[in-house]
Amino acid sequence: MLQFRSSKAARIANCSLIFLQTRTPLFSLYSSQPQLDPNQKRHGFVSPSRVQKLIVSQSDPLLAKEIFDYASRQPNFRHSYSSFLILILKLGRSKYFSLIDNLLVRLKAERYPVTSTLFSHLIRIYGEADLPDKVLRTFYMMIEFDFKPLPKHLNQILEILVSYRSHILSAFDLFKSAHRYGVLLNTESYNIMMRVFCLNGDLSIAYQLFNKMFERDLVPNDESYRILMQGLCRKGQVNTAVDFLEDMLNKGFTPDTLSYTTLLNSLCRKKQLREAYKLLCRMKVKGCNPDIVHYNTVIVGFCREGRAMDACKVLEDMAENGCLPNVVSYRSLVSGLCHQGSLDEAKRYMEEMMSKGLSPHFSVVHALVKGFCNVGRVEETCGILAESLKHGEVPHMDTWIAILPRICEENEIESLDEILKGVLKIDQVQLGTKMHEPRTCLEDPLMKMGKNYAIRRF
Repeated sequence: MLQFRSSKAARIANCSLIFLQTRTPLFSLYSSQPQLDPNQKRHGFVSPSRVQKLIVSQSDPLLAKEIFDYASRQPNFRHSYSSFLILILKLGRSKYFSLIDNLLVRLKAERYPVTSTLFSHLIRIYGEADLPDKVLRTFYMMIEFDFKPLPKHLNQILEILVSYRSHILSAFDLFKSAHRYGVLLNTESYNIMMRVFCLNGDLSIAYQLFNKMFERDLVPNDESYRILMQGLCRKGQVNTAVDFLEDMLNKGFTPDTLSYTTLLNSLCRKKQLREAYKLLCRMKVKGCNPDIVHYNTVIVGFCREGRAMDACKVLEDMAENGCLPNVVSYRSLVSGLCHQGSLDEAKRYMEEMMSKGLSPHFSVVHALVKGFCNVGRVEETCGILAESLKHGEVPHMDTWIAILPRICEENEIESLDEILKGVLKIDQVQLGTKMHEPRTCLEDPLMKMGKNYAIRRF
């Protein structure tokens, strides 16, 4: 306690010193010199604007508060509203909430005309401090100040409250009762509540809120539709979500890319690949050009279901629509083609991939190596390894284990020599999340196959 009093006394002494160290001596601030502001002559201490500047200049919020209090004790002095606002912000950042409460009481008692900025800052301060109860209390505080909350305040409060599971019902109660205080709900207010009910699986309530907007002469926006579509997709009701998309289009809305991504993902997961491809084709017609994410979603969907040849058609569509395939596009397609035995087609796409400057992913190399090894085409397998090494992509350990026995069985010693030389040009081989030297990866398999001559080359 003694230490606290000493600290407080030190701050009071400091704030007195601060006033004394200002450029203009204190006695001259109250003089009747003509260049002084009339406000400075009227107050017996110092002008509110000078106090405000001193508060702004302090990095220590408690010292700023002492300056504020020191000025308050001077005869006939009245702080500017800006001084209150600045000090509240400083105290809020340092979480001196009880001091903020005292300032708010004083603002109300002295009948300062408050602005929306004050309450916006308070809501943000309490939200960042994880104080949802104080966030909610701010709404009713506005009423006490005879300030009608704006829709932006309501939405700001709702956003924070719904982020706490324990305060979802409080948010919904405020949402339903806001009109009693003259606060008009807008589309964003409905979107906030629809989103939280969709995330919690309460689609019926979200759907009721969606329809309620029309009764209140509010127009749902793109986000309103997307929220419901995402909720329906999470519940596996993808066909209903597609119907919502049709309704959205019929009403003149243009769905955003995220809405299409959600639907394409859900259709592919439901194995409704034909519908997914049709939707992809319709996007451009409806004013939303498919991007790489949309194309890759459908490519992965087709390959996952063993329909890699259909995925090839999607890749061709990409080029026609000016969208360049990336590593994910080729990796998915090559792996899919290998799994269904279309090895020559897979190899062609790997070569196309490398011709465009894209380095083959180790999973692409592994899929091709394994596929060609399984059908005894060892020479082509060695060619694939050599090409991947040229691009700095050293195969995974599993790939070596798959190919080395085949190379030795076919007596492709010269090919092995070339491959090993290529490995030696690369400093390290990535194995999982660790880095291993080539010798570590290859020594054991080669030793087991009796190829000691190869080990000596390291």
